[in-house]
Amino acid sequence: MKNLGRWIGGGAIGGACGIALSLSINVVKHYEGTELEAYPDPAGIPTICTGHTGPTVALNQTRTQQECDDLLAGDLGTAFDAIDQNVSPEINATMPPTRRAALASFVFNVGVGAFQRSTLLEQLNAGNTRAACDQLNRWVYASGRKLPGLVKRRATEHELCLAGLDE
Repeated sequence: MKNLGRWIGGGAIGGACGIALSLSINVVKHYEGTELEAYPDPAGIPTICTGHTGPTVALNQTRTQQECDDLLAGDLGTAFDAIDQNVSPEINATMPPTRRAALASFVFNVGVGAFQRSTLLEQLNAGNTRAACDQLNRWVYASGRKLPGLVKRRATEHELCLAGLDE
């Protein structure tokens, strides 16, 4: 994995869950950036902090850095919960931290509902790990437009998802 070292080297906080959390934070922060004032994302959705969206976000709204950190923690918590609740226990129990991090970044970005309805989840639960990871590369569109930022993000998630698969 050619770029994996830059994601893993970023201060994992120990244990499989800690590694997955640290990796996902690094990936999400890298691709989302952090803005203390709300802005429309490429699809026109009001967004604030580190990619936070939802009914409480309005353009011209501002947040503190601490509020942004808290929102990111909650949003990633929701993503990890979605993984735990939707990936079969057998698959989840053996999932490496790199794959959990990739999936958390993906769920954070596309939302729990899209993840639940995805072929990616279907393939993962069927035990087709490579096919599941390969699905990430299909999720590069927003409002019908292929976005270069999503192409790069999915390539990173794909690399993390496949890490260790052939070893």
